[in-house]
Amino acid sequence: MRTNFTPAQLEDPQLAAAEKQLRACVHCGICTATCPTYTLLGDELDGPRGRIQLIQHMLETDAVPSAKVVTHIDRCLSCLACVSACPSGVNYPRLIDKAREHIERKAQRPWARRLLRKALGQVLPHRELLRPLLMLGRIGAPFAALLPEALRAPARLAARLPKAERGTPIAKVSRPSGTPVGRVALHVGCVQEVVAPRITRAAVRVLVRHGFEVTTVEGDGCCGALNHHLGQAAEAHTHAKALVADIAKHEDDGKPFDAIVTTASGCGAVVRDIGFQLNDERGAAVGARTRDIADLLRGVPLKTGRAHRFTRVAYHAACSLTHGMKQAAAAPQILRTLGFDVVEPRDTQCCGSAGVYNVLEPAIADRLQQRKAATLMETQPKYIATGNIGCLAQIAAAVQLPVVHTIELIDWATGGPKP
Repeated sequence: MRTNFTPAQLEDPQLAAAEKQLRACVHCGICTATCPTYTLLGDELDGPRGRIQLIQHMLETDAVPSAKVVTHIDRCLSCLACVSACPSGVNYPRLIDKAREHIERKAQRPWARRLLRKALGQVLPHRELLRPLLMLGRIGAPFAALLPEALRAPARLAARLPKAERGTPIAKVSRPSGTPVGRVALHVGCVQEVVAPRITRAAVRVLVRHGFEVTTVEGDGCCGALNHHLGQAAEAHTHAKALVADIAKHEDDGKPFDAIVTTASGCGAVVRDIGFQLNDERGAAVGARTRDIADLLRGVPLKTGRAHRFTRVAYHAACSLTHGMKQAAAAPQILRTLGFDVVEPRDTQCCGSAGVYNVLEPAIADRLQQRKAATLMETQPKYIATGNIGCLAQIAAAVQLPVVHTIELIDWATGGPKP
């Protein structure tokens, strides 16, 4: 499609990248059938093709976006199903991320909405803030109806999240008994370490059990993904730079990591693109080596027992793993190889978590959650497994059986505790 950016505008590398993607879009509409908000709402402006038109006009004119434009952009889940469907290879994240940054700078949102977004960006990346506020949210949930409308959803969501846990401290470096088969950096994030620190512990056990030397890296406690999706570019870059620096610090001895491993695909998808976001070669090197833990383990001979065999597991492929990291196939493949009875639901669309989407757009998120829960439960599993903490918490709030991370099942099958 044709664009009308000025040469001065295109001096911004991220705007130039967005312009390239706008030109690649041919408006064929194939993406619309994969878009959860379009299929739910039936509005062209709530599908990728419609949003791209809104984004083009907003960025070309450098305009202050109207409330209508903000609404349709905010409703995007960033599930990236449209990226996998697009025959022209449009990199939609280049567009929606730039649009969100633009809106964050220029739009005048209602005060309660501004306060909520600011609070999410300040609290979620910091574990020591999140932990007590999550506890307060659970206590205050019965009084949510007394809050402004924009603040009711986070209070109710806090009551549905798993209780905050305090995991046992992890050694900075964990080594196997013999000669390591590889050296990896395990990314330790923010929200997961508050609501499910057991996931990181299971990951360390599995990696060490199979011969890896594991160094935990965390930067300042967050990779920047949450701020990034909120359009808070400065905050996202601060977190991303800290993570890149933390990884580099542990490679200064001349022993580079074989991989940067993540157990949260929402983080992984953003970290893989960290070089573009920071316009930085060191960041690009980090992104190129970032892998989901199941993808790393796919080629590793796993030591398996028998107690777990034939346990039925419904596997939910997180959007960030499927469409962002392009590594969804590894997890169910490993679980089947280990002897689990793995079933995958007919509904492959987003569960409605999408970072903080279930807080900001609860009505749509709840519909997606209920649909996802129903299709998972149709398979009559003993466990539901997924590879992203946001999906895990979102689904767990809607079902009455254990929802676990894939690595917890791999840990159990290879000698660890039953989840």
